Amino acid sequence: MLAFRATAPRTGRDSLRQAVAARLSVARWGAPQDPAGPKPRPVSVAFAGLIGEYGAEGDTVLVLERGGRLFALSAGPETALVRSHFAQSGVGRPPSLRIGGRTLPRRAVGTEEGVTFRVTPLSPVDSLRRSALAASPPTEQRHLRAGDLVEVAILEPRVRLDIRYASTNNFLGAPMYSSARAFLQRPAAEALVRAHRRLAAYGYGLLIHDAYRPWFVTKMFWDATSGSQHQFVADPASGSRHNRGAAVDLTLYDLKTGKPVRMPGGYDEFSHRSYADYPGGTALERWLRHLLRREMEAQGFAVNPSEWWHFDYSGWKEFPLLNVPFEQVGQKAAALPARRSR
Repeated sequence: MLAFRATAPRTGRDSLRQAVAARLSVARWGAPQDPAGPKPRPVSVAFAGLIGEYGAEGDTVLVLERGGRLFALSAGPETALVRSHFAQSGVGRPPSLRIGGRTLPRRAVGTEEGVTFRVTPLSPVDSLRRSALAASPPTEQRHLRAGDLVEVAILEPRVRLDIRYASTNNFLGAPMYSSARAFLQRPAAEALVRAHRRLAAYGYGLLIHDAYRPWFVTKMFWDATSGSQHQFVADPASGSRHNRGAAVDLTLYDLKTGKPVRMPGGYDEFSHRSYADYPGGTALERWLRHLLRREMEAQGFAVNPSEWWHFDYSGWKEFPLLNVPFEQVGQKAAALPARRSR
């Protein structure tokens, strides 16, 4: 898993995920068979430990749960599984699966829950920040909409925040933002609030990980990495949709417990589990992922196919590329001049 993010479609990161998916035959597994309908029941911890991927690249079996039963997806027909198909290992995850006369070892996919990928930046973060703040973003053609960033928490305080780049819980291990706040262009923010309020009927709310990102932070990401790592971060020469305040990374949280829900893959996980249509995991995890997508898309957002948590607001190209620090949002964002692209 890499915690980098390039928001434009068909990026290097997206292409690499597609290459991984091709090797693991994710495409032929197809989309989940139960994305809608009644809310599925949760499974036990012991049962959930059997779910995962087994085998080697090019010969992988995906074990998922549906309707309280386990099924194996591979190149052939779907196969129902029972506990005896798995190696007995006491508690925890079994080391292998025996199916079709073969014993397949369990594969490590993505990262463990709560683990964040880290890299060592090429320069100290403070030095990267000084250099990025001294640089200028690319100029652009005039846009149809003026920048009007608003703070989501002011519109709806019950939208929760876990802004990773305002903490050390990110790939550089240092705060990128001066405060844990989430801004979006007003139409996008209002649409997000509508989605949040509709989700309350299901017992869930929205938890934001990232929203508007000043352009200088995108440049910091680029300058902190090099070589092949550049395929995982947005190029500051064109910026990202987060720089326009028209993209948001988010998940669901349970209104009763206040805790984030579990999805088929983790936030910002660099693996094929991040695909919006990855068929693995439990039926409840897939149902929750579909619920998030359905309610966001109903309000004018579109999911990034390779990142279930990333949603772009419709007409994002019409919004200007912004480089306004959080402290100055509301003072300068709407007044920035539109510029011609280079």
